[in-house]
Amino acid sequence: MLARWKDRIRGLRHELAALALAVRRPDVPWYAKALGVVVIAYALSPIDLIPDFIPVLGLLDDLLLVPLGILAVRALVPAGVLAECRAEAAKGVLSPRTGWIAAAVIVAVWAAVLGALLRWLFSGSGGSLPGPPSPR
Repeated sequence: MLARWKDRIRGLRHELAALALAVRRPDVPWYAKALGVVVIAYALSPIDLIPDFIPVLGLLDDLLLVPLGILAVRALVPAGVLAECRAEAAKGVLSPRTGWIAAAVIVAVWAAVLGALLRWLFSGSGGSLPGPPSPR
């Protein structure tokens, strides 16, 4: 059973590599590229919707969201393009340094989102919390 799980994980990695190649192609629709980037970023990101330290639920989001996202992107990418990208991924076209570049981009995106959220929260117009009522 453990070997079967390892094969499935290897298959997911292979499929993510194929999707990473597909989002770079000009013949893939923009909405498939956008969803593909989100799915790949979520799969590679150490930040999850439900943290992994929460028993069962923490891993359940990875076991459900990533495969469902892959299925959605596969439905949007033309079949011929996906077949070519799978063949390229099987050859190992993506170098190991690509993973570091992807990780750096993901960390930069999360940092930008966090910075924008903090800026909005602490700006005068955004999320200022109401203070205590004034005495009358």
